[in-house]
Amino acid sequence: MSNSDKAIRTTYFSILTNFLLALVKWLAGYFGHSHALIADAIESTADIFSSFLVLLGLKYSKRPADQTHPYGHGRIEPLITFIVVIFLIVSAFIIAKESIHNIQTPHEAPKSWTLYVLGAIIIWKEISFRVIMRRSKKLNSTSLKADAWHHRSDAITSVAAFIGISVALIFGEGYESADDWAALLASGLIIYNCYGIFRPALAEIMDENRYEELEEEVRQHSLNVPGVALIEKCYIRKIGMLFQIDLHAVVNPNLSVREGHTIAHDLKDYLIANLDNIGNVFVHIEPFEGDTHQKS
Repeated sequence: MSNSDKAIRTTYFSILTNFLLALVKWLAGYFGHSHALIADAIESTADIFSSFLVLLGLKYSKRPADQTHPYGHGRIEPLITFIVVIFLIVSAFIIAKESIHNIQTPHEAPKSWTLYVLGAIIIWKEISFRVIMRRSKKLNSTSLKADAWHHRSDAITSVAAFIGISVALIFGEGYESADDWAALLASGLIIYNCYGIFRPALAEIMDENRYEELEEEVRQHSLNVPGVALIEKCYIRKIGMLFQIDLHAVVNPNLSVREGHTIAHDLKDYLIANLDNIGNVFVHIEPFEGDTHQKS
């Protein structure tokens, strides 16, 4: 199974989880008189749509390179991540708006049994976050990472709701809106987490060079290829789940063009075979000129 197929399979798990939990939250919030749970359900409903977007993006990014997309279709991943972030921000504002409204409106205290529902939701959401985040790191997928953070933000909202409902039940009359204040706090935490999702996707779309460990691995592995004296330049960009590498390899200046060409192909094949998630390697051959060539 390819990395893309594994990511898609993980997204199906995410969609199913979000659907079931959104249903549970809507029912528990309505019958348990908990506005915090209803706010939580709003976010879970948004999670369903964002997970569908991630799924569509992953399926599109699987398409092979063609004449109009010579580098493949992986750039769709950070774009989908931006949309997921927008969904999160909109969800947070909806939760904040509803919370402010409910704070100003007298209502019943939540039912005590809603705490058991929330406890189970928090545990399940945190498990979902860890499963999907671990898979996103393994598969090198920014959109899957964004989907994982959606689960974490959902867990944060549920924790806030749990605290708010507990305060309302413990202190009784006059504290009925505690769960609404908790939901308002959770909306702020969601906005804060959006930056952590947005920043890596922005770096990817801008071809920011932030892969120092991989660069060092590339430099070290390159020296194992016969004919490569050193690597002068190494630039790495991430497209989808794969890395594209541009190298300047320094070789003996007395080699023929054909010999230099052969070394370039050997270097490319060696790196793709020995490093994970390498999509392509572009090698430029430089003649060795003593001390004038240094790492850069």
